[in-house]
Amino acid sequence: MGTSLTPELWRLFAVLLVAAIGVTVVLTAAFDALAVRLLCRRAHKPPTPMPYRPEHARYRPSVPS
Repeated sequence: MGTSLTPELWRLFAVLLVAAIGVTVVLTAAFDALAVRLLCRRAHKPPTPMPYRPEHARYRPSVPS
């Protein structure tokens, strides 16, 4: 039981192939735009400030052994 490769089958195959390519291109563009938006949002985030450390906490006295 075989199928014949009729022109109608090739037409349907071409339509489905073009539709699959179109969906792939659209989804890829959407995900790329989302990734760029997330990267830009992360890049524009202000850096977190360093916690305040008093001047005398920089040097600790040595502990005798």
